[in-house]
Amino acid sequence: MEIDLPEVVAEVSAAFERYEKALGENDVAVLNATFRNDPRTIRYGGAENLYGYAEIESFRVARVPPGTRKISRTVISSYGRDFAVASTLFYRPSTPEKIGRQMQTWVRFPEGWRVVAAHVSTIDEG
Repeated sequence: MEIDLPEVVAEVSAAFERYEKALGENDVAVLNATFRNDPRTIRYGGAENLYGYAEIESFRVARVPPGTRKISRTVISSYGRDFAVASTLFYRPSTPEKIGRQMQTWVRFPEGWRVVAAHVSTIDEG
């Protein structure tokens, strides 16, 4: 298996950056389109467990945007040509005592790269 093929990492990095931009702008259409429309798609959030695209979509529509965030230590690793993991830390000015952690599992489908599983959590700084 080929790991971290530069062209695959570049594609997933672009998809990840598009998602981050949409998150900052609360672009619900792009946020929803990033996730695979499938009942097996899962997103564990800071205060919710979402099973299936329909639950994720409903959450996005009802969500109050938490505001800006800064990301760091982003690592995107690809395994073959159709599977990748994106991991990042994030910080919000509204909660400086917390470090956010985000992981996304990306898979290439005929319609493009989509998140099939995501996990967001926070821990205390320090």
